Amino acid sequence: MPYTRVTLKAFGGPENLEIETVANPPEPGPREVRVRVLVTSAAFTDVMIRKGMYPDVKDTPPFTPGYDMVGLVDATGPGATRFRQGDRVADLTTIGAYAQYMCLPEDRLTAVPKGVSEIDALGMILSAVTPYQMLTRVAKMKAGQSLLINGAGGAVGTAMLQLARDAGIAAIGTDVANKHALIRSLGATPLAADASEETLRATVGDGVDVAFDPIGGESLTRSLHALKPGGMLVAFGFQNEVLGRGGSIPLDFIKLKLWDWLPNGHATAFYSIGAMRRKHPEWFREDLAHLFDMLVEGRVRPVVAEVLPLEKVREAHERVEAGAVSGKLVLRVTEP
Repeated sequence: MPYTRVTLKAFGGPENLEIETVANPPEPGPREVRVRVLVTSAAFTDVMIRKGMYPDVKDTPPFTPGYDMVGLVDATGPGATRFRQGDRVADLTTIGAYAQYMCLPEDRLTAVPKGVSEIDALGMILSAVTPYQMLTRVAKMKAGQSLLINGAGGAVGTAMLQLARDAGIAAIGTDVANKHALIRSLGATPLAADASEETLRATVGDGVDVAFDPIGGESLTRSLHALKPGGMLVAFGFQNEVLGRGGSIPLDFIKLKLWDWLPNGHATAFYSIGAMRRKHPEWFREDLAHLFDMLVEGRVRPVVAEVLPLEKVREAHERVEAGAVSGKLVLRVTEP
């Protein structure tokens, strides 16, 4: 039975993503299940992987990208007993989800609750687990505190703002002007993406408790200066270098370590969802299940920019790389 997948032929631009037809779906091995993928996404992590700049991916092209997915169990391998055919499951795949079928170890998968759409469930995997773990596992924020997040109008940023509002945490979010209404609607104070340190200080007053920065480069310095004494800076990306806008990933890591050692009253940390999952796999399962519960309760709702067919994967990557997406850009792989 032929099926479709996207193959990255070489590291570089979106033109290196090609749609292919494969003769037969993969067969699940021991304790694996085959999943018919319903939806995946185009996220900035996928852009980094496409460019060969994502440290958690050691594979070299050709391979199939796709960082997260929701799908239906299609077949089970020997010894696989957790799921039955037709069950809906979710996973942070890192690569492989830009395909109609993929095989995964059953112990990696999380069941999707009844009544939750596959699109909303997809919005919880990467885009909500990331801010949830940064808030609760890294910064350990509490009600009454305040935060700054750069890139607040994207998929992770909009989830962060909802989680902060739910937890009673005041939020300030920077992004381009056409995303300010969205940021404001999620209970946060919007600021320009290129807000100066003076503007930041005027807005944050005595400073915020925690600043979250996916930008890197000079943005890290501005975020550090927005902190109150004893505050924490959490970096979780290096968009400037990936997009060729300056900055250096090795230098940014050195700066974070140096700032953490200096007696300046601030703490720093770097967050990687992949590294956190490898170190604490039980946390990922617990946190995703908790976010599914929050979704069912109506406490969070993913901001979805658009749902595009998998065939438009190049366009999706171009839009994400251009910073032109508010919320999450979903790719429809197969119909339910």
